[in-house]
Amino acid sequence: MMQTRRKLMLMTGCAGLAFALPSLAGHAQIIGGPAFASWWRASLPADCDVVQINAAIEEVIEEIDAKMSPYKSTSELSLLNRSPEGQWLAVSDITSHVISESLRIAHLTDGAFDPTVGPLVRRFGFGPIIGTVKADYRSLVLDAQGLRKSEPKATLDLCGIAKGYALDRMALAVQALGVRSFLLEAGGEVLARGRHPDGRPWHVGIETSGTVPPKFQRVVRLDGMVLATSGIVANGGTQSGVGFNHIIDARTAQPVANGVASVSVIAESGMQADALATALMVMGAAKGLELAEQMKLAVLFQLQDGEGVSEVMSERFASAIIA
Repeated sequence: MMQTRRKLMLMTGCAGLAFALPSLAGHAQIIGGPAFASWWRASLPADCDVVQINAAIEEVIEEIDAKMSPYKSTSELSLLNRSPEGQWLAVSDITSHVISESLRIAHLTDGAFDPTVGPLVRRFGFGPIIGTVKADYRSLVLDAQGLRKSEPKATLDLCGIAKGYALDRMALAVQALGVRSFLLEAGGEVLARGRHPDGRPWHVGIETSGTVPPKFQRVVRLDGMVLATSGIVANGGTQSGVGFNHIIDARTAQPVANGVASVSVIAESGMQADALATALMVMGAAKGLELAEQMKLAVLFQLQDGEGVSEVMSERFASAIIA
């Protein structure tokens, strides 16, 4: 299963209640289960067929895990990673779509998001991918012929984007069954469609980085959008007595240490929100906010500030704030 690399978020409204709660005042049903070494959860209208929806979502999870999990030796991703350099490798439409978007965002962010980061992630104890740390996203070429690697041991790590893609596909599966208003969570990333059961837009809380017990830094409105958060407190460790986190900058081959505690991105797709949350975390607040404004993205940076956090945000994020 794909390991989650995201700081979990708590949701306001019905999906933020205890997982075991089956309904909310007769207005919604909540279902969920394991996914990608984390969990998924859906808040659905009271009158929909939750058994059918559960089965459709589980089918999506199983398919994407079988294609893109670096932990399964038989996955398409693992087979691609073991393939030699030079030759064109056949890639399924699903995996090709995710690779294409990951390479697009890698070019857009000048390597702040890099799908070849797997061996570096493994070096710091956060993943299973073996390969060369010398490869970067420019060592991969994807076109109509398939995928080609110019470095002998170049590898792909899609954990920073595949969960977002899974969320997009899960939403399509729910909509195909005729449901128009729902909230989906996968490993802390949140997708909203339609309206909350009381008629308002869906509201989602973003956790203040590092707080115990958790509290909300901001509550935002999601109108048909996806929210993803990347942060340094989800996973970490020490090396030679020095602490580090799980967000690795492929350009420096080191964990990020730029004063950013977390980045939350609201975007139209789960893939975009997922990958850009990591990329902006690596870029840091100044360059990341500049890119966010250029792209007209809703982005919140939580910055380490003594024992607490301060924040900076894009103009579009400010307009989405409820509290």
